[in-house]
Amino acid sequence: MTDKNTCALCDRRLGERIEMHHLIPKSEGGRDVVALHPICHRKIHALFNEKELARRYATIGALRETEEIRHFVAWLRGKPPDFHRRTEPTGGRKRRN
Repeated sequence: MTDKNTCALCDRRLGERIEMHHLIPKSEGGRDVVALHPICHRKIHALFNEKELARRYATIGALRETEEIRHFVAWLRGKPPDFHRRTEPTGGRKRRN
C-alpha cells in the first residue's frame, strides 16, 4: 500500500524529484494523478501510448500486472530513491527531439 511519501508504481520511498502521473492521460480526459519517481514515470510512457494508458492501464494495478513493469519494479528494488538511468524506448525505436 502506498502513502504520500511512496512511489505509486514501485513502492520505494520518493526522493527529491517527484513527477505526477495522470492515470488516464489529460488528452483522454483524465484528472486523477499519482506521485512517481521520474524513472518510473518515464518507463510507463516509454512502454505505452496515451490510448493504451486510457483503455487498458488506467490503474496502478493494471500497470503492475504487465510483464515489463513487473521486471522493471524488480530491477529497481533496493535502489536509492533518486536513482536515475536513461529510459530507452521500446523495440529499439529512437524518439525524435
